[in-house]
Amino acid sequence: MQVSGTIVVILMAANVEAKIYERCDLAKKLEAAGLNGFKGYTIGDWLCMAHYESGFDTSFVNHNPDGSSEYGIFQLNSAWWCYNGVTPSENLCHMDCHELLN
Repeated sequence: MQVSGTIVVILMAANVEAKIYERCDLAKKLEAAGLNGFKGYTIGDWLCMAHYESGFDTSFVNHNPDGSSEYGIFQLNSAWWCYNGVTPSENLCHMDCHELLN
């Protein structure tokens, strides 16, 4: 699933520091950010993705065999969404990957 820069910015504004969310707390944040129904995805869809991608951990980083890394609660890949200073990136969100960790 591709996540738009808009969603990243909304979630970053909702987070003030790295943390592991409880499911209901994250659901409330996502609802408050207006993501229920965004691009046809429900809060349950977003929670399912966050659970399986990061275990609701905003500080989670996964390093891939191709040299790219995935960051944050939704595991956005450095080859596409952010710049990590290591791998070439499209940087579609126009941000440093480490900003996704808080």
